[in-house]
Amino acid sequence: MAFAIYVFDAYGTLFDVHAAVRRHAAAMGPEAQRLSELWRAKQLEYSWVRSMSGTYRDFWRLTEDALDTALAAFPSADRSLRDSLLDAYRTLDCYPEVPQLLKDLKAQNAKIAILSNGSPKMLDQAVRAAGLQDLIDDVLSVDQIRIYKPDPQVYEIATTHYRVFPSAISFQSSNRWDVAGATKFGFRTVWINRSGAADEYPDMPPAAVLRDLGGLTVLG
Repeated sequence: MAFAIYVFDAYGTLFDVHAAVRRHAAAMGPEAQRLSELWRAKQLEYSWVRSMSGTYRDFWRLTEDALDTALAAFPSADRSLRDSLLDAYRTLDCYPEVPQLLKDLKAQNAKIAILSNGSPKMLDQAVRAAGLQDLIDDVLSVDQIRIYKPDPQVYEIATTHYRVFPSAISFQSSNRWDVAGATKFGFRTVWINRSGAADEYPDMPPAAVLRDLGGLTVLG
């Protein structure tokens, strides 16, 4: 095994951010997928704006704000589903390959951590809902420094926690901008490119690109 420490982004990497809307798609109507995509886009946009402006709000509040914006953008959506959508977001589905991958890494005595924009409570809820609590050693949240990815201070949370140099950590994310930030910081990075998206940051390349996390144990 090439790495003793594997650090994962949470939302979009371990957990399917579109699962919440998918559970209520029939009630949401034909705009459900577009609403889900806008919800996610605004959630990330608000995190960057809050970081740059020094006006931190925790990620759960940004998730609520982003949903309100998405619901307002699609008048046909049933606003009475707001609370149900938020409840579903607390217990997002993990991707199907995730449990076995984490078991395989644990069998190789690897340390496994999450490093996420998510607030501690929402991360704990997601991990437990997916049944991953016995497979993840540490859950590290930006909430302790009150700034969001891709600020290098976020990635430093992991190196400080494990008392290692960045090169000792393999970092996995489905978010290309997150991979760019982590690459610049010095992690070995793996981009989980589930949608086959184009590479927007060729000057900060990942060490590897995978279609899902299943290939990570082969990669090493």
